[in-house]
Amino acid sequence: MNSNYKKPRYKKPVLETKDFEVTSKMELLEFLYEQFPSKGRNDVKALLSKHRVLVNGAMVSQYNYLLYPGDKVQITEHSFHQDVGLSNKFKIIYEDDDLIAIDKPIGLLAVPTPKEKTNNVESLLNAYVQQKDKHNRIFMVHRIDEDTSGIMIVAKTQAMHDALINDWNNLVIKRGYYAIVEGHMKEKEGTFSSYLKKNSQYMMYSSKDKKGQYAETHYKVISEIDNYSLIDVDLKTGRKNQIRVQFYEHGHTVIGDDKYGNPSNPLDRLGLHAYQLTLKNPLNEKIMTFKCPMPKEFKEMFKKESK
Repeated sequence: MNSNYKKPRYKKPVLETKDFEVTSKMELLEFLYEQFPSKGRNDVKALLSKHRVLVNGAMVSQYNYLLYPGDKVQITEHSFHQDVGLSNKFKIIYEDDDLIAIDKPIGLLAVPTPKEKTNNVESLLNAYVQQKDKHNRIFMVHRIDEDTSGIMIVAKTQAMHDALINDWNNLVIKRGYYAIVEGHMKEKEGTFSSYLKKNSQYMMYSSKDKKGQYAETHYKVISEIDNYSLIDVDLKTGRKNQIRVQFYEHGHTVIGDDKYGNPSNPLDRLGLHAYQLTLKNPLNEKIMTFKCPMPKEFKEMFKKESK
């Protein structure tokens, strides 16, 4: 035998890195077997033991983790270890067995995207609840824009999620926002109502077509200074970009909003903050109110209130 001969090293089958969407309720290992039918069972199990599986952006390693329709499963190229320290991400302001309420900062997505799978509310909270029990998970109920700060709630059980989603508009009693807009409102208190539709560029706009989504916004000016107004907004409906669209279309663009109009950006952020969410708990009918204080930069901007 040739003395230079080297026995070929065994190479494990390569499992391609890609994303999957769950279409029916099942355990995670069963789901992975379905996605990789030509691979050995041990190789598939190794994905979990080597921390290469993310569910909705959070690393999951238990075989019997329960998946639901709409969940996103990702196989990572290398082992993944997630930092679940939330102190520098956002503040949890309330938690019980069914709900978590947080104060979301600007710049943080609500849910994973193809470009950002782990640094978002859904992924971080999934990782957080799984520290206590690997089978725990959260269920998204609503969203606020990436560049908007303030109150968000998530469900910790399927029952709470379903009950909220099935009757959300009737359960929500108040959605309060602070908005900073350009200019001074002619009417210091009033209501905007219109029908919102989406155009080919995925921008929302008001339409006379009643086939659009009805949007109603109540507002009251809190303070005015220079060419800016601080406004208390009460959303009676929760449509995509509702506040931004309606104020823009009435000539008072939200500061920092480069999507609707071209306003100034004195605070280097979007001038929107969700300060209150009040709703009826569908499981026990108790009224729950969650609040976040006005951002410091909002207060500082309006310290020197015009007389």
